[in-house]
Amino acid sequence: MSKEFSDQLAALLTEKRNPESREIDLQSTDAILRIINSEDKRVALAVENEIPYIAQAVDIIVEAFRQGGRLLYFGAGTSGRIGVVDAAECPPTFGTPPEMVAGFIAGGLAAMFKAQEGAEDNPEQARRDVDAQKVSTTDVVCGIAASRRTPYVVAAVARARELGAKTLYVTTNPRATFDLDVDVAICPEVGPEVIMGSTRMKSGTAQKLVLNMLTTASMIKLGKVYENMMVDLQLTNAKLVERSKRIISLVTGADYDTAAEFLEKSGGHVKTAIVMIANGMSRDEARACLERANGFVRVAIAKGVPIQ
Repeated sequence: MSKEFSDQLAALLTEKRNPESREIDLQSTDAILRIINSEDKRVALAVENEIPYIAQAVDIIVEAFRQGGRLLYFGAGTSGRIGVVDAAECPPTFGTPPEMVAGFIAGGLAAMFKAQEGAEDNPEQARRDVDAQKVSTTDVVCGIAASRRTPYVVAAVARARELGAKTLYVTTNPRATFDLDVDVAICPEVGPEVIMGSTRMKSGTAQKLVLNMLTTASMIKLGKVYENMMVDLQLTNAKLVERSKRIISLVTGADYDTAAEFLEKSGGHVKTAIVMIANGMSRDEARACLERANGFVRVAIAKGVPIQ
């Protein structure tokens, strides 16, 4: 490492000292927690300021999904773990295939459970990881790095761009200092961390909020949500089975037993069960109705009138 690198690091907003927590080591437990909480309150407002850019990113993601493309996250450390977690939650929540949204972390699977700090400095591995996914023009690659400069993440996004993919970047350093060539940069400025450089704190929280917005908004625009209910969830455990029955009941007004009956008749597909009940259709008719509605339950049930 060089003095130049040290100076570059010190210049990052995420590496500066927070004046509000300079004497945190002298505080009582209650006071420590209040300082952390006070700083955390800044995060949602910082994300709010980025909504115009997040909206641009969502539109890009939705268009990619409609063309059969994927959303692929690349990150290191905390940022990488957040990407992997967001991707892993999409199949049970929205019924998506696991490859549709996927997360990759510098250092591979082992880095999810034990820090592999040197892995973030390996741009060659990033390029290999992107190539291994056969990234193409229909895909969206999103880099996640609090500092913006993480070599693994920068290289992954650059390689994806070379391959013609759309590219996004989520960083918690200011937009004014962002100099990478991407389609959309999302830059919530959360300010210096309570503990200098500990970007698992405010930066990590901001990244989680942004990724929640990216995937949730995209899935809503694909018809995987009716009103504010997840109607494409997978019945992978007892809780989700019961949630599915409740959703069917809430949408159609059916009682518990009827909801359970139609969930079984539909083959465990909540959308189909809803349309079967609402429109008085067979399973095949309901599926055809949903297909004509591009998967949107609200369109398919058409206020209770079967779609011709």
